[in-house]
Amino acid sequence: MTAWMAEGPIALSAEDRIGAMVQADEVVVRLGDAGVSMVALCWVDNAGVTRAKAVPLSRFDRAAGWGVGMSPVFDVFLIDDSITASRYIGGPGGDLRLVPDLHRVVPLTAQPGWAFAPVDRYTQEGRHYLGCQRNFARRMADRAAGLGLQAQVSFEIEWAVGTEDEGTFVPACQGPAYGMARVVELSDYGREIVFALEREGIAVEQFHPEYADGQMEVSVAPTDPVGAADDSVLVRQTIRAVSQQFGYQVSFAPSVVAGYVGNGGHVHLSLWREGKNLLSGGPGRYGLTADGEAFAAGILSELPALIAIGAPSVASYVRLVPSHWAGVYQCWGRENREAALRLVTGSSGEQDLRANLEIKCFDLAANPYLVVGSLLATGLAGLPVGGSLPDEISGDPADLAEDELAERGIVRLPLSLGEAADAFAANEVLREAMGDPLFEAVLAVRRGEAELFAGVSHDEVVARTRWRW
Repeated sequence: MTAWMAEGPIALSAEDRIGAMVQADEVVVRLGDAGVSMVALCWVDNAGVTRAKAVPLSRFDRAAGWGVGMSPVFDVFLIDDSITASRYIGGPGGDLRLVPDLHRVVPLTAQPGWAFAPVDRYTQEGRHYLGCQRNFARRMADRAAGLGLQAQVSFEIEWAVGTEDEGTFVPACQGPAYGMARVVELSDYGREIVFALEREGIAVEQFHPEYADGQMEVSVAPTDPVGAADDSVLVRQTIRAVSQQFGYQVSFAPSVVAGYVGNGGHVHLSLWREGKNLLSGGPGRYGLTADGEAFAAGILSELPALIAIGAPSVASYVRLVPSHWAGVYQCWGRENREAALRLVTGSSGEQDLRANLEIKCFDLAANPYLVVGSLLATGLAGLPVGGSLPDEISGDPADLAEDELAERGIVRLPLSLGEAADAFAANEVLREAMGDPLFEAVLAVRRGEAELFAGVSHDEVVARTRWRW
């Protein structure tokens, strides 16, 4: 591990480690009382795969103080577990320490005897590892806090539940889109998912059937950026465990059946100062404040590069087609589900609580820590320049003629992962925010996967990635 892979002074001193072990003793007692004997230490790689190492409860205090070893090479794993290399990260050398966040350890309701613990990654010397996506998200939240700002974030979780028969996805229910018939068909299943999530401390706001065959969605309450990313990981693994109990497989992949509506991972984001929502109560359009609009404009302007973070797989571009509510044009609109950036104002009387930005073009192949960090970085970059939003679009951009789109400055977002990677590579806002080691690792994975699936049909892309997320 070379020196430039570490950030700043030692973050975990010997005193810090001893203190963490003492604090972990209390966590161990709580977990033991809940019947836990194993703890999964989880992080998400740049291909969007949740990786884990597990420790028995008897060794958890040691892991809290000194971490568990893991190679940095996982930052350049591709979706099929093949390995590429970046300018800074790659190869068999080096080691990191996975250190659990003791404030986020939770017993897993659908996996009796197990607990979930998201980790931060450090060097062996106790310094922050520059490739740690969770630390990137935290740094961007801290950057916002330094400006007196706080973000509230939530991820919509869409998935397809069913089985596979000779390479064909077989949905677990037959009812119509958004239909009560699906709720009836999967009544016990849906109830058990919500029960499990609530037992884990997740505030579930909605559960409902979605559009595609066998597709469901759960919405959870917003929280701080790092916490929202943690929740996204925990919710998906809980859904996976409940599904297994019912004999089902579950897919969070952007495309489950080529040519049909895929799974989104829409992100909802609001920005606050001194307890006031900056997307409401201001003099601008629909109550936007000047800083709220500048923040939104910062995100909108960088969407061609951001899509490499939020739609990070070749399968993402099977999903991203016009007129499917996927937000494939770089535009915004109030309550417009075809715009890549939707302004949600909320109902009369609750706009101050509910107003938020929804990013429609993202999916659940994305690393949620990269997502929240990148959205904060680009939004905050809009503040110093006082950016303003262009004219909104109220309908489907696909219905407009090419000359009208050009006149209004509305462009199609990248059509492929390769195009998105090129836009990302040229983006200085994200490079500065991430730092070169993380930025280059992400870029290497995007280009590696674009090459991996070059010339492959949509059907084969989907078949090879359906069960990877």
